[in-house]
Amino acid sequence: MAMGLINANPIIHEKKERRIRQAPETTDENAVESIDQLEIFDHIRDIKDPEHPYSLEQLNVVTEDSIELNDESNHVRVIFTPTVEHCSMATIIGLCIRVKLVRSLPPYYKVDIRVAPGSHATEAAVNKQLNDKERVAAALENPNLLDMVEECLSPTFD
Repeated sequence: MAMGLINANPIIHEKKERRIRQAPETTDENAVESIDQLEIFDHIRDIKDPEHPYSLEQLNVVTEDSIELNDESNHVRVIFTPTVEHCSMATIIGLCIRVKLVRSLPPYYKVDIRVAPGSHATEAAVNKQLNDKERVAAALENPNLLDMVEECLSPTFD
């Protein structure tokens, strides 16, 4: 945990019960399986906050409703809400969401990560960083940032 917390007393929300998805109706192994909003949420809900010992779901940084999915055009947009408008960890949080989805989704999906409108003091700059391939690649080449991302993505056993 960081010294001098940005948000020393975040509001903690209850985790939603995981819903079980139905098996696909088709048994064709070669058929393309569609992806839904719940599946995207399940991939990112347990990402740990870089500053607190809580998940992004518990801090209400991501919700199922904050995910936009167009399965036909293979496009996913996640809109996340930092806990405070001056959160210096917003870029790290967005980077964690991006890395998790890129690792989890088929490679032909376009992933778009955005800060919720009006939720961050430098919203435009954060959005630009998170959706610029060169900036994301450069960030992930930084061993300290990569370690932080990997720590946030590591599984918890609660």
